[in-house]
Amino acid sequence: MATLITASALHQRIETGERTVLLDVRWVLGRTDGHNEYKSAHVPGAVFVDLPTQLADHAQPGLGRHPLPGREDFQESARGWGINDGDTVVAYDDSGSMAAARVWWMLRNAGFDSVYLLDGGLAAWRAAGYPVESGEVSPAVGNVTLGEGRMPAITEREAGLWHRNGVLLDARAGERYRGEVEPVDPRAGHIPGGVSAPTTANLTADGLFLSKEELRQRFEQLGVDDSSDVAVYCGSGVTASHEIAALEIAGYRAALYPGSFSQWSNNPANDVAVGNEPVEARASGPSGTSTASGSSVGS
Repeated sequence: MATLITASALHQRIETGERTVLLDVRWVLGRTDGHNEYKSAHVPGAVFVDLPTQLADHAQPGLGRHPLPGREDFQESARGWGINDGDTVVAYDDSGSMAAARVWWMLRNAGFDSVYLLDGGLAAWRAAGYPVESGEVSPAVGNVTLGEGRMPAITEREAGLWHRNGVLLDARAGERYRGEVEPVDPRAGHIPGGVSAPTTANLTADGLFLSKEELRQRFEQLGVDDSSDVAVYCGSGVTASHEIAALEIAGYRAALYPGSFSQWSNNPANDVAVGNEPVEARASGPSGTSTASGSSVGS
């Protein structure tokens, strides 16, 4: 199953009239100008997707900053974007697919398989010399029927135990993993046992995904092989979806921890590790996790 579509392939689909629903997921942590950026310039025909309200439920400390919405709410949003059963969907953003991967994962999880990420996003589209348009696109309401549970996902408790028999990847920036800075969540650091694997390392300088061979080498260096049980988390389950897409390109299937560190760090029963190393568990707490002496941020 393909994960990516190139700008040239997308342009050809549009030029030949193949029905394609384009989703513009312009969102970056700490910024609120995504919709205005979309209205200024987007791929012709693309519909704006508001990540905080359409790809997430209301933030709750016990569930994280971007809990997954319920099936019916997500289906209503998808129909509002004009998606019908049998359509092909292409999602993009202007940040290396970091936000677009969220809707890619959610549609896959809902059983909608014909969904792709535009490799390189809006920047690649523009670099190829293709046109953009301004304004708002309001499509006719679609009829898509969505399910749920088609992509693997893990719970908070499973995340704390995952490193014992599998590989738990932390998709956030290295400085957040190490606990040097934490801009949004209540504690700094990482889930004990998690391995630092920033999503930015999945991309070239131009914002394109690395090749399958390059991604396999990257993940092998992080301890992943064909027999590994892999799970991924980030701050709130958004960029972790990007890591899962990269893993899929490399030939690996990985589970998402939807609550991610925003859920984990809000639970005082969960230990939080800091520094470069994953940190092996030493003394179990209520969640089944702990950190070695001198390597944790207390609750």
